[in-house]
Amino acid sequence: MRFLLQRIAFYLFTAWAAITLNFFIPRMIPGDPVRSLVARYQGQLSTEAMASLYVLFGLDEDKGLWQQYVEYWGQLFRGDLGMSFTFFPAPVSQVLSDSLPWTLSLVGITTVISFFVGTSLGVLAGWRRGSWADGLLPVTTFLSSIPYFWLGLIAIALLAGPGSFFPSSGGYAPGLVPAWDQYFIPSAIQHSLLPALTILISSVSGWILSMRNMMVTVAAEDYITVAHAKGLSERRVAVSYAARNALLPNVSGFALSLGFIVGGTLLVEIVFSYPGLGFQLFQAVGAKDYPLMQGIFLIITISVLVANLLADLAYLALDPRTRKEG
Repeated sequence: MRFLLQRIAFYLFTAWAAITLNFFIPRMIPGDPVRSLVARYQGQLSTEAMASLYVLFGLDEDKGLWQQYVEYWGQLFRGDLGMSFTFFPAPVSQVLSDSLPWTLSLVGITTVISFFVGTSLGVLAGWRRGSWADGLLPVTTFLSSIPYFWLGLIAIALLAGPGSFFPSSGGYAPGLVPAWDQYFIPSAIQHSLLPALTILISSVSGWILSMRNMMVTVAAEDYITVAHAKGLSERRVAVSYAARNALLPNVSGFALSLGFIVGGTLLVEIVFSYPGLGFQLFQAVGAKDYPLMQGIFLIITISVLVANLLADLAYLALDPRTRKEG
């Protein structure tokens, strides 16, 4: 319990530091986002209207930086992430709620599938060296070295095009309205197949390599030899002894992968124009949309911290050596 409380305190401090940086860094970037917004209206806004925009976006020059910082924390506790410059007057929370399900459904599902498939094949390849699974090592090494977005471009060139079953861009067919009906869901699944396949191929290869190498290392340990000497079955030694210990580094990697779901496939979403958070972040950077950037970075920060905390808990369950009372 003491260890858990210490970890929670550490992550709370880290969250405070990350949110503080999230507040100050955009304000240190050169440029005036309000003037960039006003430029769209070609000078049609009055001075009073511009001053109101500064107050609305929390950039009022009459308030000191410290007061803006305190008000920023107050807005966070109220769940107010501000107004988006790009989608003005839509609030950031609405933009995030519209984009987050797309990223979670695409990257979340593919990350979980790739972890379980890649880890299972890695256990098989590392434990049965010389088998067909171990023979896939050169192919997995090659695929894991190719970036997501490059695989996406190759997939579009080879599989997409006129008359193809795989759409090359978008999240659903033009003219459809997002809804849980028999028209929208099949279209959304069809548009997600190609980017999902791109992520799956590259990430599965990485999990296979890491798990295979750890299994080879663990298989040479003394306790594996002792387990064999006890007459335990091959399956029990492989799963309960070797795989359980070899899995520990992959648990940390899986937790980080879950944490970076919302922004880890930015280039894939750009290549396929997929309406997820990564594509929204790309648009926000181009438009100097500081509130939207802050909102996305905040979600990424919280996701990574929660994922790391879950990884610590998983370590406690998988490795008794990490328990102080042991």
